[in-house]
Amino acid sequence: MPAGGFAVSSSGNHFEAKITPIVIISCVMAATGGLMFGYDVGVSGGVTSMPHFLKKFFPVVYHRTQQPGLDSNYCKYNNEGLQLFTSSLYLAGLTSTFFASYTTRRLGRRLTMLVAGIFFVVGVVFNAAAENLGMLITGRILLGCGVGFANQAVPLFLSEIAPTRIRGGLNILFQLNVTIGILFANLVNYGTNKIKGGWGWRLSLGLAGIPAVLLTVGALMVVDTPNSLIERDEEGVNDKIGLGNNFDPSNQL
Repeated sequence: MPAGGFAVSSSGNHFEAKITPIVIISCVMAATGGLMFGYDVGVSGGVTSMPHFLKKFFPVVYHRTQQPGLDSNYCKYNNEGLQLFTSSLYLAGLTSTFFASYTTRRLGRRLTMLVAGIFFVVGVVFNAAAENLGMLITGRILLGCGVGFANQAVPLFLSEIAPTRIRGGLNILFQLNVTIGILFANLVNYGTNKIKGGWGWRLSLGLAGIPAVLLTVGALMVVDTPNSLIERDEEGVNDKIGLGNNFDPSNQL
């Protein structure tokens, strides 16, 4: 006899979402946020060791690296400005995450990814065209804001848009692209360091614009997730499906 007088029927049909090309394209384009994150993390280490970059922005560090008797990397690269260049991305990313959580919930995953892409594009422009330390740090802060917004929205978007049976495989694209971005950044730094003329560092920083543009264009092309539309009651979705204004997605299984 069923407990509490309720019987559970096993005759219901299970509907599985189809794996359509738009689903695959949406997930791949959204996962470029991970590629951007990985590239930004990997490119800074190589760029800060390029002589022409140090000579332009950190001459004190450059002169230390040219001293034959100084073998300690800590003594060579111990500079507040250089540390600010490296850490500003992470500090900006940490701070922007708090704002990104609000936009992801109130404005949707798609719009948050678009904001991240715009931050990325503008940050790349500042870094690649930098003529002083101020432009360089500004660019890194903008990139950090893009990282914060992308890391908040992209994994959530991937989890919500992917069909259940391939959700794990598509969601791991973000982490996979992070490692690919780091690898690509190191390969790029290896090549640009050999460019004569002292502009190789600009190319290294400027190539980050490729995944930045991909993420921005992708955010313009994809649609928001059903969870986000219901959560925000976009265009009266809750009323149309009979949920009303008191629906709270956080209480649903």
